Amino acid sequence: MATPKRKTSKAITSQRTKANMKKTGPALSICPQCHEPKLPHRVCPNCNYYDGKAIVEE
Repeated sequence: MATPKRKTSKAITSQRTKANMKKTGPALSICPQCHEPKLPHRVCPNCNYYDGKAIVEE
C-alpha cells in the first residue's frame, strides 16, 4: 500500500474540508395537491399523492 512521502499541510487539509462545507441541502418542490414542500420525484409525505394520483391508501 502506498504511503505519503510528506505530511499533509494544514492549508491543504482545510482546503479539502472547506470544499465539502459548501454543499447544500436537497432541493424542495411544492406538492400540487396540498402545497407543502416535498422532495422532487417522490410521494408527498403529507397527502400521499404523486403525479395527481393517490399512491398510499390510508
